[in-house]
Amino acid sequence: MSPIPLRSISDKEFAPWGRMIADTYGMERCEEGLADQRAATDLGRTMAVFDEGVPVAGASVYSRLLTVPEGVLPVAGIASAGVAPTHRRRGILTSMMRAQLTDLHEHRSEPIAVLRPSEAGDYGRYGYGPATLGNQIRCDRRALRFRPDTDFGEGTVRRQHADQARPLVEKVYDQARTTAVGWPDRQAVRWTVRLADYPSRRGASTSLRFAVHQENDGRATGYTLYRHSSVPDGHGGSAGVAQVVELAALSRQAYAALWRFLAGIDLVTWIDYEGAVDEPLLHLLAEPRAVHASPVDRLWVRPVDVDRALAGRSYTLPLDLVLDVRDDFCPWNTGRHRLQAERESAVCEPTTAPADLRLTTAELGAAFLGGTTLSARSAAGLVEELRPGALSRASAAFRGEREPWYPGG
Repeated sequence: MSPIPLRSISDKEFAPWGRMIADTYGMERCEEGLADQRAATDLGRTMAVFDEGVPVAGASVYSRLLTVPEGVLPVAGIASAGVAPTHRRRGILTSMMRAQLTDLHEHRSEPIAVLRPSEAGDYGRYGYGPATLGNQIRCDRRALRFRPDTDFGEGTVRRQHADQARPLVEKVYDQARTTAVGWPDRQAVRWTVRLADYPSRRGASTSLRFAVHQENDGRATGYTLYRHSSVPDGHGGSAGVAQVVELAALSRQAYAALWRFLAGIDLVTWIDYEGAVDEPLLHLLAEPRAVHASPVDRLWVRPVDVDRALAGRSYTLPLDLVLDVRDDFCPWNTGRHRLQAERESAVCEPTTAPADLRLTTAELGAAFLGGTTLSARSAAGLVEELRPGALSRASAAFRGEREPWYPGG
């Protein structure tokens, strides 16, 4: 069977293309949702497969800025990747992934690609590694008792209308993301998509609620976005749930005050939230077992060009390390690379020197944001130490102060 060619899409083709992509994820796209998605989409970086004039596959690239250890790096956000059930197992997804990465490499665009896969097993074969974990948290609201020494500060939390809250929320997020590894920037069109609240997106939940933390001088220093829903209580009735969509704070006092606010919502049994693996909430509580958490992979990272990627972040220890990299999907990365790093600068370039570690780009992607350790990947047989002592030093140098976390959006 001859391959179906990839091509970009026109403006008038966007709506059927967008509906097709939504359908591959088992979702609906209302007209308002399509309009928001179109505004956020660069058609020049969007590809599709058409069969007899009907879109059957596609993927997009969104240029974003991502906070990395001690810096910010432009990244290619891969989104809307889908293949219609009628056209699977024909190598179409592989062709799209290869075309995207080749284009990024040939144009020396963003040095890394990132995505949040709907199915975790799909993208390791393309050189992506799981770089962040999300902690799916369910809190028993009735048992959320804060330690008596918890500092809630002098500020207040108030519910606000979306139009009033949005500029405050945007400002807090933009400040918070500069030090939060794994957080992307959000331009206006991305905020519109993030905060979209049309009925088809809510499911059985309420409209989006906005609660903003402000200091006595009026400065916004935190916010939470949440919805109300309910789940069966196991006794024939229902239990109220506060679904926290997002929470950001610029101080520990604002963070604690926002959680106190959530814990004080009436007629709620559970609070659901996806936070960081090292979420501070547990350390604020007199009874940490009120929080039940389970980790799940979130942001996957793929070095497009190993040298540019590794030179784009900082390291916690000085390094002079030669990596023997294998990359079957993007062969231009295959070979030895010398990474020389000081605390605030790094250089990486091809070399013929003897290698210290042997690994794939997927392992570099997994460790890139400072979460997954090279030592852990080595224990699974995925990283090979070629010089004694190189693994422990490299693993420590790649680590960050906090666990990286991707908040979505």
